[in-house]
Amino acid sequence: MRRMKAEYGKIYWWILGLAALLFIPFIGNAHLFDWDELNFAECAREMIVSGNYFQPQINFQPFWEKPPLYIWMQVLSMKAFGINEFAARFPNTIAGLLTLFTLMRVGSKMTEQPLAGKYWALAFLGSILPHLYFRSGIIDPWFNYFIFLGILYYGYAFAKTKSVSKLKHKPWVYALLSGFFIGLGILTKGPVAYLIPLLVIGIEWMVRGFKDFRTLFKHVTLMSMTALVTTLIWFGPDIMMHGTWFLKTFVTYQIRLFSTPDAGHGGFWGYHVVVLLFGVFPASFLAIRGLIFRKEIKKRNDTYIFNRLMSVTFWVVLVLFTIVKSKIVHYSSLAYFPITYYAGMAIAKELKTRTEIPLRPKRFILFFGIIFGLLFAFVPILGQHIHWLKPYLNDSFAQANLSANVQWQRWNILVGLWLIALSIWWFLTEKRKPKLAYSGIFIGMGIFVWLTLSVFINKIEGYSQGSIIEFYKSKEKEDCYLYPWAYKSYAHLFYGKVKPHTNPKAYEWHWFLIGAVDKPTYIIIKNTSLKSVREHTNAPIIYEKDGFIVLKRTPKNED
Repeated sequence: MRRMKAEYGKIYWWILGLAALLFIPFIGNAHLFDWDELNFAECAREMIVSGNYFQPQINFQPFWEKPPLYIWMQVLSMKAFGINEFAARFPNTIAGLLTLFTLMRVGSKMTEQPLAGKYWALAFLGSILPHLYFRSGIIDPWFNYFIFLGILYYGYAFAKTKSVSKLKHKPWVYALLSGFFIGLGILTKGPVAYLIPLLVIGIEWMVRGFKDFRTLFKHVTLMSMTALVTTLIWFGPDIMMHGTWFLKTFVTYQIRLFSTPDAGHGGFWGYHVVVLLFGVFPASFLAIRGLIFRKEIKKRNDTYIFNRLMSVTFWVVLVLFTIVKSKIVHYSSLAYFPITYYAGMAIAKELKTRTEIPLRPKRFILFFGIIFGLLFAFVPILGQHIHWLKPYLNDSFAQANLSANVQWQRWNILVGLWLIALSIWWFLTEKRKPKLAYSGIFIGMGIFVWLTLSVFINKIEGYSQGSIIEFYKSKEKEDCYLYPWAYKSYAHLFYGKVKPHTNPKAYEWHWFLIGAVDKPTYIIIKNTSLKSVREHTNAPIIYEKDGFIVLKRTPKNED
């Protein structure tokens, strides 16, 4: 037993070391992307500049869309590494390492498959979107981690009430921990961190035939009270200092996200099915059998309880965010946990019985691996002949974006060729050396995502926002106003190093266009808005590049 634990300990450190090598290097090489990355990073920057670490701000005005926990993490990172892209993204690398460690521990504790934890973690590391998010500056990796822990510890609490459980602590301890992590989730992003676990717990109870209601009620009550107390760490003092304004506005915003497409983020009803199927490639194809044709575990033990919670979590997330009107990729990202769990379980069972994963999903992985590889190999060729795209674009701003001076090299096609070779190698090796094949496919996919971000991300960013960020950075030492008009952005605030405004009129859009400005004012527009902005001002154009236009107004100039 000790020898087995020592062996798994080595595997843990080996996987975590590999993850650190893939997650951390070069995460600061590309500018932060509008909106989400720049939104949170700017909140953190403004906390540091203003010294107001309690209330999130944007443009030094109260920001009601998110609580501050993740922003505090970014503040600590910026204190350590400076106000830059690396610091903004570094907290999620920590979330990645913690997530993988947790999956390895939980997989070995809550399943009857000794290898499940290892392959669960590898599936998370080596699937496209789960890997990518740990190299980003968005809020969801920590948010999902806290929700997962909330569901996990509720499962522990329920399992401990059954005599078959091997867990050490009393049920109430796990219920408290469940509520604590759910509370942290609420402080990270909002009440969805409570809604999802509550739905998962309720539906799992319904599936069990409405049994053990007294146990359920006791655990949920304790969990809810602990979550409330945890959130009051911040919400309580905020209400005392600022009243209920933030809370009311925040709740209204959350309701709007559920009921209407936010900021143009609409989509068809099957949006998240497509996102999860191809975004969590290749784990998604290995998990299909477990998610859709799951066989009920007969023993009423820890594995049975956890298996059911993971299944319900997946379907709750998929159905809930199919109903929600706003369709954004990361909304369904909590489903990465059950998807990669069932992939890891399927691999562990196949290694034990050689009968678990049918041939068809393996053929799908081969097919789509080759298709994706061909697409990524074609991207550099398309980049060298970008004029091929322009006739198919009706939007003049998008056409102008493609005029950016982005250099593609022929060797960039190797990224796509790597994925093709990896997919073929895995398919040919899986029957003869399954352990090597499954470890290899996920490690190789992790390398593929790393290569894609390292080679492609700066080039993509060069088309979408590189030129205007270049302009903002040129104005960071000038005492001026930067005002994007007719489109939403946070880039001017972060890269222009905007300071708090002393003139209250600086928060009125029409003042920037027609008022008597008191210092140089740069109005940033897309080329599609030039005609409409001319209805307000005749300010001269001083910068025009890749679809972005900058007009300059001088002090006391009524234009």
